[in-house]
Amino acid sequence: MRRLACAFGIAALVAGATSILVAQGQGQDHAPIQIPDSSIEQPGDHGVAAHTNHLIREGPNAVGRAPRGETPASIASAYNLTGQLAGGGVIVIVDAFHYPTALQDFNVFAQQFGLSHETSTDPLDANNQVFQVVYANGRPRNNCGWAQEAALDIEWAHAMAPNAKIVLVEAKTNSFADLFQAVDVASAIANAQEVSMSWGGSEFSSEAGNDGHFTHQGVVYFAASGDTGGTTIYPGVSPNVVSAGGTRINRDHSGNFVSETGWSGSGGGPSKYESRPGYQDIIQTIVGAARGVPDYSFDADPNTGVSVYDSTSCRGSSGWLVFGGTSVASPSLSGIVNSAGSNTSSTAELSLLYQSVLNNGQTINSLNFRDILSGTAGSFSAKTGWDFVTGIGSTNGLSGK
Repeated sequence: MRRLACAFGIAALVAGATSILVAQGQGQDHAPIQIPDSSIEQPGDHGVAAHTNHLIREGPNAVGRAPRGETPASIASAYNLTGQLAGGGVIVIVDAFHYPTALQDFNVFAQQFGLSHETSTDPLDANNQVFQVVYANGRPRNNCGWAQEAALDIEWAHAMAPNAKIVLVEAKTNSFADLFQAVDVASAIANAQEVSMSWGGSEFSSEAGNDGHFTHQGVVYFAASGDTGGTTIYPGVSPNVVSAGGTRINRDHSGNFVSETGWSGSGGGPSKYESRPGYQDIIQTIVGAARGVPDYSFDADPNTGVSVYDSTSCRGSSGWLVFGGTSVASPSLSGIVNSAGSNTSSTAELSLLYQSVLNNGQTINSLNFRDILSGTAGSFSAKTGWDFVTGIGSTNGLSGK
């Protein structure tokens, strides 16, 4: 493990590295941040394989005994969702490799926060009512970094849509071929309403040929925008997914929500290869002829990160950990949209979201979204209206979702 003193957003820039520890000294943030090796794009991955988009606010060999990050209740309060989150149907999480303690960890998280838990002891049982695991192509081998990703994804989709069944589809490997095949499996699951993909990789010239994987009628697809500030990844730039960006929640010394700013690691910008879709015509003066991302955002700064339980040890860390990254945003927004219960496809959902963007992208409907006005990511700055850091902004209740 190397120790670096630098800003977030280095995961895609340190190809060939293994796990990295980032020393933070920003304001009151002094916690070390782990970038798992699964979140680093390796040599030879470009256009071939995906990486995760999660970061961990812990030092090495951390064993968490109790939750310390944001909780489902504290997040619901920050986003004016208290008493509104319910949901139904099925949210499908697509990740790579096998997460051996998925069912046990899901239940620990659920019971800690008073959410419904799975009573079956068999994660593969199709009759499970709350949580199930599906192998896309035979049981994959274990990978602890991807297990961390899956823990985050299943727990926070459940947190934002506690009445929806959560299904984890495990791809054989992190190759795009295996992951897209797993997306097809996910799309065909009975009553699937949302599919969340917290992974991605640098854009590649043939990427648009994969956009058809995200067009199944009845399903809204979500993808992380990435953790390298101001940089785009695929499938986060696909016009057929809701691209989930990142913010930072700011609280006072008493823990009261004060404000929200753009997160420095939030992936975004104009796509290199995807054209502007019709629902973004309202922001054509900002994005030009390209698909612009993200669409909207959620807490992703690991220094204001969320509580996750993962008992599968990874480089000595296990138990209750604090996670950040746009991997938090994708499953969380899928749960919020599930709880809103209004749309049946990505096209319908994205068209609804952009109805809250007004006046050529210079104004956001504040009844539906919180316009994020400050913060930078790469060369981009958050500002009034739609921007390349947080898109439309963050959620304000369930209306308009």
